[in-house]
Amino acid sequence: MNREELKELGLSDEQIDKVMTSHGKVVNSIKEKADKVDGLESQIEDYKQQITDRDTQLEELGEKAKDNEELTAKIDELKQQNETTKTEYEEKLEQQAFDHAIEKALGSANPKKGKDDDVSHSLKAIKSLLDMDTIKLDGDTLKGFDDQLKTIKETSPFLFESDETEPNSPQIVTPR
Repeated sequence: MNREELKELGLSDEQIDKVMTSHGKVVNSIKEKADKVDGLESQIEDYKQQITDRDTQLEELGEKAKDNEELTAKIDELKQQNETTKTEYEEKLEQQAFDHAIEKALGSANPKKGKDDDVSHSLKAIKSLLDMDTIKLDGDTLKGFDDQLKTIKETSPFLFESDETEPNSPQIVTPR
C-alpha cells in the first residue's frame, strides 16, 4: 500500500503516517531475514563444495595407497566420518528450512503485537502450542500446520490480533 491508496480509504495524514511507520518496520524486518537467508544459502554452497572436495581428495588418496592396508583403513574411516558429517549437515539444513517455514507461516498468522510492535512473545507462545512432530515440510508447504493454527486461534484468541476493528469512539446510549 502507498500513501495515495490510504488517502483514498479516507485515512487522515496522522493515521497514514502511523500505518506507513508500522509497515516500514515490518518490511525492514522481512528484508533483514531475507539477507540472512541469502547469506545462509551462500554458506550452504560453500559447505557442499568443501564436502565434494574432501571426498575427491580421499578417492585420489585411496587410489594411490591401495597397497597399504593401514592407510586404506584410515581412508575408509575418514570416508565414513565425512558421510556422517554430510548427513548431519543435511539434517541441520532441513531443520533450518523447517524452522524458517514455521516462522514465516506464524508471522503471517497475525500474531498479537506487544510493545514497539514486537510479536516475538506471541510467536513463542504460539510455537509452544504447536505439536512439531505432526507438522512436516513438503517443499514449501507445511502439512498439518493450518489445522493446528486454526485450533490455537479458537482456543487462545488472545495471542492473535483481532480481525474486527474497534470503533474509534464509544457509543453513548441515551435513556428513553
